[in-house]
Amino acid sequence: MNKIILSVFVLFAVSNLFAQNPAQKIYDTEREFEKAVAEKGINAGFIEFLTPDGILFEPNATNGCEFWRNRPPSPASLTWNPTFIDVSSNGALAYSTGNGVYRPKGKDDAQAFYSEYATVWMRQPDGSYRAAVDIGISHPEPNNETKWTSPADLGKELNEKKISAADASTGFFETATARGLETAYKAYLADDVRMLRDGQMPIVGRANALAAVKNDRGKWFFAKRSFFVGAADLAYITNTYTVTDKKGNTTGTGNFLLVWKLRDGRWQIVLDVFTANK
Repeated sequence: MNKIILSVFVLFAVSNLFAQNPAQKIYDTEREFEKAVAEKGINAGFIEFLTPDGILFEPNATNGCEFWRNRPPSPASLTWNPTFIDVSSNGALAYSTGNGVYRPKGKDDAQAFYSEYATVWMRQPDGSYRAAVDIGISHPEPNNETKWTSPADLGKELNEKKISAADASTGFFETATARGLETAYKAYLADDVRMLRDGQMPIVGRANALAAVKNDRGKWFFAKRSFFVGAADLAYITNTYTVTDKKGNTTGTGNFLLVWKLRDGRWQIVLDVFTANK
């Protein structure tokens, strides 16, 4: 798999710690982002808080700023609550997940669509954070969680040995294709993993995640060229996947985001998002 995955692994230098808790700074950025969407509209709000090359999935990866610039202004209302935030030990990379509500005709629209989102944040030269990846899934029920948490090991692993997550990622993809997704997850999932799947409420914890894929019998193939970014003890990769049945017929396609975290010298999947193409 090393020969067929093109990894671009960016390791950011460890910098001085901010006076403000970096997880709190991500939360505050989320709130500023939501406020910008409410006051300026979805188009302008996303353009302001995405990096210039930040990607959305519509359904496949696309430049988010270009996507919103090329769309007519939307009257829709979009609100959300971050419920989990983790930041790399050097503060350069972060991710957040949470619940959202979309109302097509505006904030007073009785029709509402519920979702869970995952956003990868990159620290900018001025110390602010902007979204490099934004992806999400929908589900039929509202998720009314309002409090947010961070993992107990936030900022503890400096990765002084520069252990790359690319090798672990390669092992995961090879195992998933050769031996099945459940086997791959058993080898690489973190105990506190968060899994997002279309049509389902968030799945939290290794045991629950393994139960969710226990009956999967598909053969999984992942795109051969991938973009990989890492900073200290966090890394992420996103690309496309294809699933086939025993006869080789395609049964599903879509996109994925995997966030990896280094713990005790071992990279593990802490965030797992798969979105199926409709």
